[in-house]
Amino acid sequence: MTVGEEESIGPGSLWLRWDPHVHAPGTIFNDQFKGDWEAYLAAIEGATPAIRALGITDYYGLELYKEVRARKEQGRLKDCDLIFPNIELRFSVGTARSWINAHLLVCPDDPDHIEQLTRFLQRLTFKTTTDTFACNPSELIRLGRSLNSELTDDRSALRHGSEQFKVSFDQLREEYKGMSWAQENILIAVAGAKGDGTSGLQDGADQALRQQIEHFAHIMFASSPAQREFWLGRKTSREHICETYGGLKPCMHGSDGHSVERTGAPDGDRYTWIKGAATFDGLKQACIDPEGRAYVGTEAPPAAAPSETIHRVTLTNAPWAPNSVIDLNPGLVAIIGARGSGKTALADMIAAGCDAHADQLPMQSFLVRASEYLDDATVKLDWGNGVVTERGLDNAAAAWDGYARARYLTQQFVESLCSPEGMTDGLLSEVERVVFDAHSPTEREGAVDFADLRDLKAARFREARRREEQKLEELSDRINIELEKQSQIVAIRKQVDEKKLKITQLTEDRGKLVRKGSEDRIKRLEALTEAANEVRARVRRLTNREQKLLLVQDEVSDFRTHQAPENLRDAQERHKDAGIAGEAWDPFLTQYSGNVDGIINDNLSSTRKNRDGWRGIDIAITDPATPLIADDADLTRLPLGRLDAEIRRLGDIINVDKETRERFNSLSTKITTETELLSVLQDKLKDYEGAEERAKGLPTERQSSYRRIFEAVFSEQQVLNDLYAPIRARMDETGGTLGKLAFTVTRRADMAEWAKRGEDLLDLRRQGPFRGEGKLLEAANDELRGVWESGTAEEVTEALKDFRQKYQKSFFEHALAQRSDAAAFRGWLKLFARWLYGTDHIEVRYSVDYDGVDIRKLSPGTRGIVLLLLYLALDNADERPLIIDQPEENLDPKSIYDELVGLFLKAKAKRQVIIVTHNANLVINTDADQVIVASAGPHPGDGLPEIAYASGGLEDAPIRKMVCDILEGGEHAFRERARRLRVRLER
Repeated sequence: MTVGEEESIGPGSLWLRWDPHVHAPGTIFNDQFKGDWEAYLAAIEGATPAIRALGITDYYGLELYKEVRARKEQGRLKDCDLIFPNIELRFSVGTARSWINAHLLVCPDDPDHIEQLTRFLQRLTFKTTTDTFACNPSELIRLGRSLNSELTDDRSALRHGSEQFKVSFDQLREEYKGMSWAQENILIAVAGAKGDGTSGLQDGADQALRQQIEHFAHIMFASSPAQREFWLGRKTSREHICETYGGLKPCMHGSDGHSVERTGAPDGDRYTWIKGAATFDGLKQACIDPEGRAYVGTEAPPAAAPSETIHRVTLTNAPWAPNSVIDLNPGLVAIIGARGSGKTALADMIAAGCDAHADQLPMQSFLVRASEYLDDATVKLDWGNGVVTERGLDNAAAAWDGYARARYLTQQFVESLCSPEGMTDGLLSEVERVVFDAHSPTEREGAVDFADLRDLKAARFREARRREEQKLEELSDRINIELEKQSQIVAIRKQVDEKKLKITQLTEDRGKLVRKGSEDRIKRLEALTEAANEVRARVRRLTNREQKLLLVQDEVSDFRTHQAPENLRDAQERHKDAGIAGEAWDPFLTQYSGNVDGIINDNLSSTRKNRDGWRGIDIAITDPATPLIADDADLTRLPLGRLDAEIRRLGDIINVDKETRERFNSLSTKITTETELLSVLQDKLKDYEGAEERAKGLPTERQSSYRRIFEAVFSEQQVLNDLYAPIRARMDETGGTLGKLAFTVTRRADMAEWAKRGEDLLDLRRQGPFRGEGKLLEAANDELRGVWESGTAEEVTEALKDFRQKYQKSFFEHALAQRSDAAAFRGWLKLFARWLYGTDHIEVRYSVDYDGVDIRKLSPGTRGIVLLLLYLALDNADERPLIIDQPEENLDPKSIYDELVGLFLKAKAKRQVIIVTHNANLVINTDADQVIVASAGPHPGDGLPEIAYASGGLEDAPIRKMVCDILEGGEHAFRERARRLRVRLER
């Protein structure tokens, strides 16, 4: 840690290689070094990766540790910042292969640590049948000679005594607990392997002893991934390891070399990495956070990508900032300080160097408030991949349009997204952005954002729904038309009968005007009239056919001229990314197959020719006495013109006097007119009588169309579920706090709106089940809401069918139009069907819920948690540095610990996170990799106060003291965190 330097301050806790188990020339057992200290020291100095901390190991002794320290003081091992004793001892319990080993890792910071350690070791004893021996060199030599009197030299006796000396686990534990210095300065490590480790203790009482030993240990000497997974609680649970073994354990692995060749060269290149300064406090910190600070592997755990990591911040022309160069950690950087100390100022300047202000800076920003004092001041950022970016600080108030190389969550930004006013558009759009980014580029299918992708995926089903809704409306109209026709059959039959009677009466009236002797002519006239009516009906039908053919011709022309080209243009626009261009689209123009024009024209020509042939021409009567039609002619095959002329000729000669003739001709015209009307009525009656048969399949078809609408709705619902699938999978994989966040896709039925439209069609004053406002809504809620919102297409269709059958009579009784008023009731029935089968009140909705509550209903503070969930845990597509100004605002301490700590722990493993905070939990329990402490001097009369920064990791005692002094609850947070590990962290 560096405080108040004029140049640069350090980056806090970085991954450094340790070798906690290194023997040296002269080691008690299996010494293969041949006394070659130069080769031994050179092996350590040349190790790659560089060894920054060494645990000098020997059995029960400190002589080798003292020698290595002396060499260090003479200028060797310059890269080794920490050398500490590793006292290896054997427990008085063993396996078939070996005795169980334990290691005392001793803090060398105390100037009296050798004397204190010697005093502690002497408290450990070994008993034989005749004597008791203490753990010190002279006693070990005495033990060796007592067991083998032939050992004359001290070295051999020491080796033999050390080999026989065994430590009782109970005594070690008792003496450790009885000496405060030992508890403060010694960490206990035990081997986890089966050879000399606890894994060999598996049966009966040995199993219980094994658990006691492992509970007592702070560190496991184990290198396999399986062991590390176990001691981090990943194979069982964190709770199980903590309850059974007193806490999670860091795994470490040393070279355990007894020769120069093995020195600093562990098996399989399984190196020990500790995050933090190469200090004993750094090792203690690894015991507190084994998962985040200890690792065994060929390389250190990966951090954020170098190109996305700010390595160094340099301020120039900033006399108010004595720390002009600040190195940043690639993990979690916490900036703390008193109010007005300049902590947010540093975040603002880093963000400025990243062009991370998407819009104009808020007025509260340091860069805005201090703009008049920032002339010529610049911030330069050195990135991990060697790229350098630089920006002036004096124009930061202007809008920036550069690429943002970091994401900056200012307090104002978070407040705007989480406020009731900004939440809907802001927070939900951020949610949608994260969901969209969770999809790979290929899965996005050319979409530019979530809304675009959703519309792209759902367009097919929405269009299918629109088509079916249009078809459903047409089917309802057709059903109503056929029902109306059926209801009018009796009336039409009556009109037919009335016409027939009238024609009979008119014919009788006309017959009374005929002179005696003209009866044959009357019969001839009636035959002619009947034939003329039949021919006239043919002419009428042919004229109608001509009109229908002209309509077909017009539709064909309109389709070719307007519809087909427009459909092609629409298809080109909708599928512009399909890769089809230019003339390649020509075959997609919809055209009629075959000679459509020829068919229409041929039919028109034959129809007109046929009609004109039957119509004939008007024939002038030159001689009333001369018949125009032979008596034996087939009258039904003659043109209408000749028949009408013959009818006029006979009418003229049947009555001689003018007045009778005019009366006769008038009745004949009426008979012809009524006969024509009768023919029309008979055609209509035939059509109406066929309505029942035609209507038989329409309700089933309508039900099928209604079902297909909901199939389209379900398909759209599935589209949204598929869109959320990647983010859901990530949430399921991550667990923890993310388990409270849910993306829910549902159908929603606006029952109130649907019922209101239905009530508008009913007379609510009438007696019946729907009397009074709200009764229809009650019935719909009971019988339709559930199935509309969660049923299958078949269930929805059956439910509506049952609903109609149950209440149709009541609906008709409450109808605003009376059945007696056919036209009014017909119009009402059409509106009723459109309402009943309408589906525009059904919509597919998605919501974002946190702990079961829609984010629209959350407090601003809890919305802030959701926002941080997005950026810290779900936004995997964004690996840029994340800068957050006081994320704990509006949150209580418990929420901060429960909800945010885990998020920051996971986030810092994949991206650089820089937070400005005054909350101890966010610094201590996230195990911040770097703590930057801001402090401001007195404010001068004109200018900026001096803003200084100090930096370090939580393994640094001065930094811990600052954390405790500045952050409320800091000391309590430290104590709670270390309590379970029996590790005392001095302030």
